[in-house]
Amino acid sequence: MKALFTVTGRGMGGDAITALNIAGALERRGFECEFALDHSAPGILFRKRGIEWHRVRIPQAGGHAASKAKLLSAALRTTRAIYETWRLIRRIRPDVVVGVIGGGAVVGCLAAKIAGVPAVGVLNTPTDSKVCTRLNRNVALPESDLFGRDIEGVESIYYPMSPDITLGDPEIACRRMPPQFDPDRPTIVLSSGSSLFKAMAEAAARLADSGMEANITVLGHPLRDEYLKIIDHEGIINLGYIDWVKDLYSIADLAVLSDDGVMVHEAIALGVPVVALRGVKYGRYHNMGAVFRGAVLEADPEDIVEAVSAALERSDELRRAARKYSGDVMGAADRIAEIIEEEAGRRQ
Repeated sequence: MKALFTVTGRGMGGDAITALNIAGALERRGFECEFALDHSAPGILFRKRGIEWHRVRIPQAGGHAASKAKLLSAALRTTRAIYETWRLIRRIRPDVVVGVIGGGAVVGCLAAKIAGVPAVGVLNTPTDSKVCTRLNRNVALPESDLFGRDIEGVESIYYPMSPDITLGDPEIACRRMPPQFDPDRPTIVLSSGSSLFKAMAEAAARLADSGMEANITVLGHPLRDEYLKIIDHEGIINLGYIDWVKDLYSIADLAVLSDDGVMVHEAIALGVPVVALRGVKYGRYHNMGAVFRGAVLEADPEDIVEAVSAALERSDELRRAARKYSGDVMGAADRIAEIIEEEAGRRQ
């Protein structure tokens, strides 16, 4: 059977990883998977893996940070996007469409409905929750307002992980680190995902200024070049955008992350303690501390020094709590793939 994924975003962050991890689980079940990204998406993660993709319009309104103006603009572009995706469905004839997050979920599920093809929405924004739940079966990720609620046709599942996330190599990580890396110091990874947001850069600088003796490591491509000046600090190791997070996590003592998404789940899957900073991305707050109780400490960016100190002191306790969730996190991709396979079977 064949699955078509319609994926929001630029093909380089959490949305793309979510799609690729679900696709991996489907491929292990014998599926052929194809992908559609927006015309403007650079698709870095797909290109690195040698994966070609289709190009259609996939409007973005900004997810949880969407304003009314952006929502209206995205809505006006959606009709053309649905038409392009409907044509793609007619041409490649998938057995199921998987709409992944935000605009990718909305466009994929609507186009599939018109084409008469089963679909599954993978949801985490207010807009995809409102639209896709009227159309087909859905999976609610932890950032969705539907997560944990008893709603017919919606299953709450953690972000899907790739099995190889557990295969990180400490030696590879150490070889890739710059000369100022000290393996005898604790390693703290700070990231707001594929993009470095200003609040995370400022938090890293605040931590470095505190004089804490640690490898303060920052990940992500800055949203603006000016953010590089914030982390231009002798106490900060700036790795930029990398595709070896699993290796880096294998030497991490603590992850300081934005309160959302894939990287929190990756850390939990590997038993790495997490400090989740509130409001890093446009003021968003998803309460990851409640999703992973006992494994995630929450803090405001200005309180990072105190939060990191507390997390390092409680490291063993946080690791034990994270391990309680790791099995369910690692099983999420297969559970989502099972749902997709069930829906694809309805077309037989």
